[in-house]
Amino acid sequence: MARKRKNRTHLKGTSKDASSSSAPKSFIIKHGQVGHSITQLVRDMRRVMEPNTASRLKERNRNKLKDYLVMAPALQVTHLLAFTLTDVAPSFRIVRLSNGPTLSFRVERYSLMKDVLKSTKKARSMGMEYLTPPLLVLASFPAPGPDTPSHLPLVMKAFQSLFPSLSPQNLTLSSARRVVLVAYNPERGTIDFRHYIITVKPYGVSKRVRRVLEGVSSKGSSSHVLDLGNEKDVADFLLRKRGEPGPDGYESASSAESIAGDDGDAVNLADDYVGRNNKKGQRRAVRLDEVGPRMELKLVKITEGIPGKEGAVMYHDFGECCTVDFVRKSKKEIAEQKAAHAAKEKLRKQRREEQERNVARKKAGKEKAKGKKSVDDEDEEGEEEEYEDEDENMEGYDSEEEEGDDEGAWDEDEEISEGEESEDDEEPEESSEDGEEQPPPRPTKRVKIKGKR
Repeated sequence: MARKRKNRTHLKGTSKDASSSSAPKSFIIKHGQVGHSITQLVRDMRRVMEPNTASRLKERNRNKLKDYLVMAPALQVTHLLAFTLTDVAPSFRIVRLSNGPTLSFRVERYSLMKDVLKSTKKARSMGMEYLTPPLLVLASFPAPGPDTPSHLPLVMKAFQSLFPSLSPQNLTLSSARRVVLVAYNPERGTIDFRHYIITVKPYGVSKRVRRVLEGVSSKGSSSHVLDLGNEKDVADFLLRKRGEPGPDGYESASSAESIAGDDGDAVNLADDYVGRNNKKGQRRAVRLDEVGPRMELKLVKITEGIPGKEGAVMYHDFGECCTVDFVRKSKKEIAEQKAAHAAKEKLRKQRREEQERNVARKKAGKEKAKGKKSVDDEDEEGEEEEYEDEDENMEGYDSEEEEGDDEGAWDEDEEISEGEESEDDEEPEESSEDGEEQPPPRPTKRVKIKGKR
């Protein structure tokens, strides 16, 4: 029996740009004390940036922003999107790794995915749309010119660098499933962020006719057969006006509600697209369904470098009452600022070199102590061997002494006297010069002593 081959259907339709190593990758994090809403906003933004983001990244309270900046280059991460909560409003930063710049925004207003989905009935997210990166659309940004604010081109490039570049030769139609809209509002000086899902429907066909063609009966029904049991005629279902129960309320098929009646919304499919009967060459209506999240961003500051290694301030907003424009500084102020940054960088370099020297010195000290310890261990082993040889010699000497003791050991019944009688004791004592007789000597007492080994 032949082995069944598994088809990886979930990989079909993915673009080559999504899996290429040149596609930008991002970390989306929160840092500091934030509430539940900001946490959910971070999760929603991770869904928007899929599949080229760490969607399951878990932050810990002890993690600092520096930890992500150090770890990102090793994982080929190109952007860091950080949310935090300030006393005024939530803050949003886009950091281009690893040399900057850093764009700081103030989040004026925002809506979560769940709030947007509850407010509309037609938006449905199935989950397969997030296997490919979204398409970026920049709207309402002024054309470059002498009257154009100088910071807007940099903002446009910052958002463009977040998403993979489009290649018409390699892009497949079925991979275009989502759209991210970044629109500039010149009246408020803010940037609107929107997220949509692309849906394709039959063009020029009313909703009721489409339900007949597709065979879908009612919402929530699992049957593929349309239920017309409550209708006397099929015309009652197809041509009756909404809210009119009788046959007098018929309307023409041309004026019936359609998915997209405008010719501007209809396109001829250049290739097969996801969905039923969406074949190449078919005329279909394209619609965008918003799924969220929404954000209204106010640009606050643009700086060179990354957090912790900031450089010169390229743009700064002085407040709502001030005109948004680049900070104008004199040549003297610019020179002073460059000198201050150079001094700070020099001090940072000196501290880094000093730290490296301290680490090298500690490492050398540890190796030296380790070598000394090994020498001491060898000396101790030599002394132990000498002690063992001496112990063996002492054991031999003790054994010889024991043998000598056995030979000259005392008998238990041996009689020992306090002293031996000498020849002088046997001879009679001479009289003294005075002629007095001396008393006879006291006889010696014999003592019987039992000896022990």
